[in-house]
Amino acid sequence: MSARLFLSSSFFTPPLTPTASHSPKSSFNSYPVNLKHGQSPALSLTRKPLKRRFITRADDGDVESGSPDDYDMEEEEVEEVDNKKDYDVEYDRLLAASLMPSGGAVGDDIEMVQSESFVSTQGWDPEMVVDYRINEEEFHKISLMDCDFFIRKPPDPDSDVYDFREMYVTPPDTDVYSIPKVLAPMPQKYIRCAQSDYGCYNVTEPPIDAPRDPLYKSTKEIHKVFLTKHYRNRRKNDPEFVLDFEEIYAIDSKAKSITRAKVLVTIPEGRNRDRKKDLLIVRDKGNSFKIIPISERDDPTTVIEREEWVQTRMDMEKHLRKLRDFSVSNWF
Repeated sequence: MSARLFLSSSFFTPPLTPTASHSPKSSFNSYPVNLKHGQSPALSLTRKPLKRRFITRADDGDVESGSPDDYDMEEEEVEEVDNKKDYDVEYDRLLAASLMPSGGAVGDDIEMVQSESFVSTQGWDPEMVVDYRINEEEFHKISLMDCDFFIRKPPDPDSDVYDFREMYVTPPDTDVYSIPKVLAPMPQKYIRCAQSDYGCYNVTEPPIDAPRDPLYKSTKEIHKVFLTKHYRNRRKNDPEFVLDFEEIYAIDSKAKSITRAKVLVTIPEGRNRDRKKDLLIVRDKGNSFKIIPISERDDPTTVIEREEWVQTRMDMEKHLRKLRDFSVSNWF
C-alpha cells in the first residue's frame, strides 16, 4: 500500500521575535543591543524547538489492491528471477537440510566506468558479422584452437576484470569480428575472473625423409577456457582471496560459444562452508563440474589407474564383442 507524506506548513515557519524590525534595504533583522564602554557586542539568539507534524494518508485505490502477492512484477524483474532459477548453483539433494542461505553481505561490486568505444552486443544475433573493427587492446584476447574470443577489459591495474556485455569471436589471427553464441545469461556488472585452459597436447613424429627435424613435435590444443569468478571480487593480493567455484563461465572453441557452467556442490555446509577447502572436479571433457571437500582428494596415481581401467575395459569389450554371441562379458 503506497502512502503519501504531508508536512505541516508550520514546519517551515521561523519563530517570530517581538523586537525584530524589518528594513526595506536589508533582509536581515535588527535587534536593539545595549553596550557599555569597552564591551564587545555579543549576540545571543534563542529559538524554540520545532514540532514536526507528519500526516500520512492513503489513496482509496491502494486500500483495495489486495494482498502483497497481487502486485505485478516488472518485465526486467521477472527475467532476473527466471535467470536465477535456471542457472542457480545446484546443491546435492541429500544435503538440502543444511543449505540455508546465509544472511551475510553480498559480494563487493566494482565501479562501472563509461567508455566511448563501448558497444553492447547483448541480444544480437549469434554469428552475425559486424561492420567495424575493435581496438583489441581494450579486450581480453582468449586464443583457442578454432577461434579467438574477445571480452571487454575495463581499466584495472590487475587486468583481471571482465565485462561480458560486449564480446566478439573471430577465426584465429583474423580481424573478421562476429557475435558469439551466448547460451546463458551473462553478468551485467564487472567481475574479476581467473582464466584456466582445458585441452590436450598433440604429439606427432616427424616424417622419415626429414632426419634433421626434432624427434617429436608437441602442440597444445586448447578446446575450452574456464573463467572462474573471484569470491566477492577480491584481488589476488587480498589475504582473504579465494576462487568462487560456484560461478564458472566456459568458452567452447568448436561451438564458438560461452555459457555458465552448472556446478554440483556436495559439501554438507553448503553456502556457509569454508571456500578455501573446496576442490573442483572437472570431467566429461569439460562438461561436468562438482565441488567436493579437499579432504576427499585422490592422489594422481589413483585417478590415472581408475581412468585407465575404465578405458581398458571398454577397449577389451569392443574386441571380445567380435568373438562371442553375447554383448557384455561377466567380469569378476
